Amino acid sequence: MKIPDFQRAKREGKKIVVVTGYDALFARIIEQAGIEVILVGDSLGVVVQGKHDTLTVTMEDMLYHTRMVAGAAERALVVADMPFLSYQVSNEEAVRNAGRLIQAGAAAVKLEGGANVVERVQAMTSFGIPVMGHVGMTPQSVRSYGGYKVQGKGAEQANRLVEDAKALQEAGAFAVVLEAMPSELAARITHELAIPTIGIGAGASCDGQVLVLYDLLGLFDAFVPKFVKPYAHLKTDALRALKQYKEEVEQGRFPTDQESYH
Repeated sequence: MKIPDFQRAKREGKKIVVVTGYDALFARIIEQAGIEVILVGDSLGVVVQGKHDTLTVTMEDMLYHTRMVAGAAERALVVADMPFLSYQVSNEEAVRNAGRLIQAGAAAVKLEGGANVVERVQAMTSFGIPVMGHVGMTPQSVRSYGGYKVQGKGAEQANRLVEDAKALQEAGAFAVVLEAMPSELAARITHELAIPTIGIGAGASCDGQVLVLYDLLGLFDAFVPKFVKPYAHLKTDALRALKQYKEEVEQGRFPTDQESYH
């Protein structure tokens, strides 16, 4: 998967499948499943680091996880999230930090915001850094929302999100994530944009879909949004295995002769 393939996929009506990844082991498994785009999401702050939101994720965190994923991925296109305060301060800082993520192995970066980040997107794309946008419910703004809430329900807010998406396209973004918005609004944005839309909680009309890896595998259950479909229940399997291991060690049934050297 290359950046031009996003545009081709939209023209041909081929759905784009994206999943988040945070380490080398899962990057290899994701590739083996045939998924072509891995997003190194700042969601790692919640599902890996155990924080309440993504706001404490640093550039060093993102660089570390991007290196692991990019080092293992042989075919998938790796997109790295730009964490909070890595691009908001100035164009210069945005370009510098985006460049660091590219040097760490990412093929593109993703940032949150609409019209308010157009200058940042233009600055990065002018230097050849591919940028994916993100509008709707943007997790880095969770405190101003007062929680994780669906965006674009009213006509005024919906129209603003449409304009935000168009502004990102005009600024040079190659795709845009639409998060937690009415499916009708996502369909409208998808129809009006020439670049692909990647939905998460935005209905089936988007040009592609993305889910957090630990959500779809049933590993993370502290908070499960409506739009998440667990395709497995690995937390249950892990608990069962760990409890059995504990029991066998305590009862002297592990290790057996089969697991011992002679």
